[in-house]
Amino acid sequence: QVQLVQSGGGLVQPGGSLRLSCAASGSIAVIYSMGWYRQAPGKQREWVTTITRGGSTNYADSVKGRFTISRDNANAKNTVYLQMNSLKPEDTAVYYCKVQNPIAEYWGQGIQVTVSL
Repeated sequence: QVQLVQSGGGLVQPGGSLRLSCAASGSIAVIYSMGWYRQAPGKQREWVTTITRGGSTNYADSVKGRFTISRDNANAKNTVYLQMNSLKPEDTAVYYCKVQNPIAEYWGQGIQVTVSL
């Protein structure tokens, strides 16, 4: 059974920073990619960023230059991070991590990020 556990959300002022973590455990086998999505109130879930098995990264235009995805797969840790800088109120959302392997995709439980004065 695969489990993703997220941490690091919270309340931050505009211009501030937060770092999200997502630790994957269980029978994941080979990971194709790890990524982050978000869902703001009243909106559909949207893709934010992905890091592939080879280390390539892609970002949504709305976060490019402000967010950075990274991963730690050493010693079977299978952890993905999202460093969020220069946060804006429109970044407020529930953030979800996703892990993709040859068989299925797995989602974290979601974590709230609120950007407000």
